Amino acid sequence: MSIDRALLEAATEQERAAHRGRTPESLRQFQRADHLLGRVPMTWMNKWSGGYPMYLATAHGNRITDVDGNEYVDFALGDTGAMAGHSPRATVEAVQERIGRAGGITTMMPTEDAEWVAADLTRRFGLPLWSFSLTATDANRWALRIARMVTGRPKVMAFSYCYHGSVDETFVITGDDGGTAPRGGNVGPAVHVRETTRVAEFNDLASVERGLAHGDVAVLIMEPALTNIGIVLPDPGFLEGVRELCTKHGTLLLIDETHTISAGPGGCTRAWGLEPDIFVIGKSLGGGIPSGAYGLSAEVAAQVALHVEADLVDVGGVGGTLAGNVMSMAAMRATLGEVLTDAAFEHMITLATRFREGVEATLQEFDVPWSVAQLGARAEYRFTRPAPRTGTESAAAHDDLIEEYLHLFMSNRGLLLTPFHNMALMCPDTSAMDVDLHTRLFHEAVSRIRK
Repeated sequence: MSIDRALLEAATEQERAAHRGRTPESLRQFQRADHLLGRVPMTWMNKWSGGYPMYLATAHGNRITDVDGNEYVDFALGDTGAMAGHSPRATVEAVQERIGRAGGITTMMPTEDAEWVAADLTRRFGLPLWSFSLTATDANRWALRIARMVTGRPKVMAFSYCYHGSVDETFVITGDDGGTAPRGGNVGPAVHVRETTRVAEFNDLASVERGLAHGDVAVLIMEPALTNIGIVLPDPGFLEGVRELCTKHGTLLLIDETHTISAGPGGCTRAWGLEPDIFVIGKSLGGGIPSGAYGLSAEVAAQVALHVEADLVDVGGVGGTLAGNVMSMAAMRATLGEVLTDAAFEHMITLATRFREGVEATLQEFDVPWSVAQLGARAEYRFTRPAPRTGTESAAAHDDLIEEYLHLFMSNRGLLLTPFHNMALMCPDTSAMDVDLHTRLFHEAVSRIRK
């Protein structure tokens, strides 16, 4: 079976009209936002389908209500930032205690929460030493600088269509000549990305070997599975091969699990026995309070200590006055200790499996040439079959119109997917009924546009 593009276009226009009809107050607030660039607080909020975002009234657990009174089952969950659910009780109580009775939001002083969180990150991911930021983007920037310092090498390696936040060195794709080319849309880079970065293709060890063989790559930065371009899972042996090649060529391996923590309490690193030299994570740690962290192996930390000329306590570029503030540390301790527990992940992964199986049943029934991938508590469908193996293949599978149709079909019936792509994430408050709602809606949506 294939998709009937005429039916798709007509159905999408119907969903656009329905969206406008059910969200008039959101539209009104959007139209009067004359002092906001792009009319939104962050320009990526314009990625919501329908021409404008729904405006938030309340959010609790996995439920969101917009200013028009529409309630949604939320599978977007802040693109992982609300993986613990919206305003989880333990996190809220910890933050209220910190800024209320205890006092202090940012004081330039530590509390014992910082050591507790760092120890828990070691338990989960294995690296012994940690430092904190407010975002994974910041943690990645600082980690790349550390890697260049300790190796004495100038370049970074990243995978085509990877995503590590707004880090200039990682906006890369594979060019027509097989070399580094800039990913479209990057704003005002200081230099052309080929000056800073060598590119490789995910699941292609030969491309990794070619890039590292130049001997100038300080660090390979990667997610264990690509996410923001659509979930692309590693082939058997690929991650082990990457580790071996990094060791062979004297390149550090940085694993960014900001999204892939969905694989389990210790992310892919614990689940798959990975051995990073540097580790980065963000978003999910603080239950919605801005949080990020990077961890160093003992070997890398020892090399950092040898660089006595490096000003790590002031102007060296590794810092941020609000990073590691006492409120974010309290939020991280509560979220890790009481919300994103081993038991919670077991529940979330079970539901993601149910979600994936529901999508697979519809694709099989209608013989739709799409695919769905699962990474622990996260699942995502792509408009191609078989599933993409590289970032370049995944990018080529993108279809704006199908995506808009599905997103509007879901939101008009009370369910939210992540606006950047087709990702659904489970949180501790997600239920089997929520997953089954998506299964029914997905089946109905596909049935309306098939030939």
